[in-house]
Amino acid sequence: MHPLRFLPAGSVFFALLLRVPYADAGQSKDQLPARQSDEMLSSTASSGIVPLNLRTEDTVNPLGIDASSPQLSWILQPHSRLDRGLAQSAYRILVASSTQILARNQGDVWDSGKIISSLTFNVQYAGPPLLSLQTYYWKLAVWDQTGHESNWSQPARWTTGILRSEGWTARWIAATPDTPPSAQPREYMWELRDHSSPLPIFRRAFSLEKPVRRALLLISGLGQYELHLNGHPVTESVLNPGWTDYHKTILYNSWDVTSLLKPGANALGVMLGNGMYNVEGVKGRYTKFVGSFGQPKLLLQMQIEFTDGTSTTIVSDRSWKTVTGPIVFSSIYGGEDYDARLEQQGWDRPGFLDATWTQAIEVDSPGGQMVSQLLPPIKVTTVFSPRLLTVRDSATRIYDLGQNIAGWPEIAMRGPRGARFELTAGELLDKDGNVTQHSANARPGSANLFSYTLKGTGDETWHPRFSYYGFRYVQITEVKSTASSNRPVLIALKGDFVHADAVRVGEFSTSNLQFMRIHRLIDMAILSNMVSILTDCPQREKLGWLEQTYLAGSAIFLNYDVAPLYRKVARDIRDAQLPNGMIPSIAPEYLAFVDKQGNNTDFRDSPEWGSAVVLSPWTAYEYTGDRALLADGYEAMARYLAYLRSRLQDNMLSYGLGDWYDIGPNPPGESQLTSKGLTATAIYYQDLATLSQIAQLLDKPTDAQSFQKEAEAVRSTLNTRLLHPDPGLYDRGSQTANAMALALGIVPDDLKATVMNRLVENISEHANHVTTGDIGFHYEVRALTDGGRSGVLSDLLSRTDSPSYGFQLAKGATTLTEAWDTNPDSSQNHFMLGHAEEWFYRGLTGIDFDLSRPITSRIVIRPSLVAGTREAFARYDSVLGKIVSQWSRNATEVTLDITIPPGSSATIYLPTNTSESVRESGRPLHLATGIQSIAVEDGRVKCVAGSGDYHFLLPVNSMIPES
Repeated sequence: MHPLRFLPAGSVFFALLLRVPYADAGQSKDQLPARQSDEMLSSTASSGIVPLNLRTEDTVNPLGIDASSPQLSWILQPHSRLDRGLAQSAYRILVASSTQILARNQGDVWDSGKIISSLTFNVQYAGPPLLSLQTYYWKLAVWDQTGHESNWSQPARWTTGILRSEGWTARWIAATPDTPPSAQPREYMWELRDHSSPLPIFRRAFSLEKPVRRALLLISGLGQYELHLNGHPVTESVLNPGWTDYHKTILYNSWDVTSLLKPGANALGVMLGNGMYNVEGVKGRYTKFVGSFGQPKLLLQMQIEFTDGTSTTIVSDRSWKTVTGPIVFSSIYGGEDYDARLEQQGWDRPGFLDATWTQAIEVDSPGGQMVSQLLPPIKVTTVFSPRLLTVRDSATRIYDLGQNIAGWPEIAMRGPRGARFELTAGELLDKDGNVTQHSANARPGSANLFSYTLKGTGDETWHPRFSYYGFRYVQITEVKSTASSNRPVLIALKGDFVHADAVRVGEFSTSNLQFMRIHRLIDMAILSNMVSILTDCPQREKLGWLEQTYLAGSAIFLNYDVAPLYRKVARDIRDAQLPNGMIPSIAPEYLAFVDKQGNNTDFRDSPEWGSAVVLSPWTAYEYTGDRALLADGYEAMARYLAYLRSRLQDNMLSYGLGDWYDIGPNPPGESQLTSKGLTATAIYYQDLATLSQIAQLLDKPTDAQSFQKEAEAVRSTLNTRLLHPDPGLYDRGSQTANAMALALGIVPDDLKATVMNRLVENISEHANHVTTGDIGFHYEVRALTDGGRSGVLSDLLSRTDSPSYGFQLAKGATTLTEAWDTNPDSSQNHFMLGHAEEWFYRGLTGIDFDLSRPITSRIVIRPSLVAGTREAFARYDSVLGKIVSQWSRNATEVTLDITIPPGSSATIYLPTNTSESVRESGRPLHLATGIQSIAVEDGRVKCVAGSGDYHFLLPVNSMIPES
């Protein structure tokens, strides 16, 4: 079956799956494709495999990396789809200073020689020290399991950024002298101003007298920037640079601008925005907090190399000019106002007369370390065309995009100078049919607004640059110019979907239409909250709440290549750590959730959130195998566990938010059905057990033993204090309590079946509904999936009454909502409850991928042929290569098609207990090529298979039903 055959024709989701995303924000425009086609393979190589998809630091042809010893990765592809059991036995990497040298099969920078190894990912460059702002070209050959050598791969490259701080000769510049930054904001403790500060623009003219060979531009504009060169935008990506704690880390972007330069006069132009760097509080506009790292400022350094071998550098300094620009208000929370009458035509081009502009002022850095930004670029990926819903009066109209998104409205219009369009965007309509922002805690008098004042020169087009919002509906009001009786005319309205354009590495489809709709609901929420951090929601807070980074980590990794993003998230967490070791619940910690006396509240200090310092990098390791990420964070992990240890009472933790937003008798909020002692202590146990594994990987056996011993003591305490052997439940018997104990391996072996039965009974008593919240639902999905109870999950996901995914769909939700019951007082675009997505891959189609496990069990395929579903398909492009699981059934037989990438093996569990009934590619199972072993385990036929494509067939009457 075709993997997309179940998607409705013309659906938005279908379009999203088929689009071709960028791989990285820092790539030049002539990048190689992320996936090389079969036609690019040589047919003459004697090896059965060829290396493809070369990546440096998990990125295709990155521009501006600052790793001193970058990690190199590739995948293997067979020459024939019929081959099985293929593997790499050795590799040889060449790194050269030019394409010409590399084409001669020479590595003048580094030649690894033939390395006997099956490793294909995170291979560390081991050549001489790299130089700043240099491009390195590399390729490799591999040897297969028979010792035959492949042809050389297609070449790849990486370009370094500035590797040492002394390489920065540019100066930070601003429009006015610096003032001291504000103290860290506290919730609801601020004053609002009457007016905001308009945003500055900068320019620098320069002349080039010689032909240019290459020009590399490095820039950080805080809080955000838009860069122009000779009147052209330099990049399609937006909201650069990524958000950080600017006192500790400042990201910069690298751009190859060679093609934009010309002989003679040239000019650079930069617009600055506030972003999270400078959050102002202005009366009439919504904000989550008020706080500032300082005024907007700019750092830019451009190295230009000429064809004669000489070079020059253009830097930001006092030679630049500045003036107030047309953006008169911009807030990441409150919206953006643009006055086109303040535009200066040609300001970003050579020849512009800037005599009336003022000289830029050199100012201090915010203090953070300059770090190259290697993140998926934030872009407009999809444009939605709305339908007109309502004409309120002659000046006001309401439009519906049909889809809740993160982004901004884009308008085309014409009208007299001084006329204005005001746009109110929101997720919902109120009872009168007007756009409401109540779900985002905004309202008239404290609203998110966008406005554009026309210059009156013909057709004009605009969208916000430095502020985005979560919305489905747009209310547009025309405001006449006081100087003209003519009304402005709206020509067009569009909704721009803005998010990090991470490469899609997963694909899922099924005959079960409800499951497909749930998949889309979750996927759109994930995308809406993926920027340079993983936000909770794209309207109300836009904060990096940490629990979702590991609880929903599998749902994200199985769909998107987010390794660079998770590396950045881990750094954000380390930057946020307090001197006493505590990890706040959000990172970057732009806002401290403390009481009026300055004491931490549970919103700031909750073990289920702070434990992301351990569990988020570990989740990333399971999918990427990146030990460097674990090593970089090890000290912070150990410090946090020491902090939690200091909070123990009788060897338990009993504070925090608990199972946030569970379904109890009261409105959702802090945990109602499960004690905080259960959730916090169980997470602490998970931290200890995980850090023991990490210590073992990092060759710290003493630490590993100590953490494991402590973990066992905590497990014993949980079972002594909270386990009730008869009737076999934990704590108060909630779904969350029993699921966490099962999923984390806390339950004694002799009680696992009993506790599982209690969990299933609880779900049944609630008519196949969840009662779990933000924390518990992840573990409920894990416990039922790993416990072989996918049938229960299928029944749960099939519900259409509250609380359920189906109820959200029935209420018209197009993104996953914060509350199970689609409460309009809560966000309508949260992904924190999106754990069904993990089951679609790990349970329904059975792809279970984990690089922390032994090599033979890194890939486990155990599909669940649940009632009510005829077919299911999933593809996951892992770091080892493409993994596919696809099954279908009819009245007489079941087919299962599986793809295992070269260099790997997989453990496959077939839905039958008799191997004699199974045929593979027309042969009895025991005669199938590539099958290494056959056994029966847990009532299923278990076989270990080498790489290749497999086609299993078994009669329906031999199939084991899912429970």
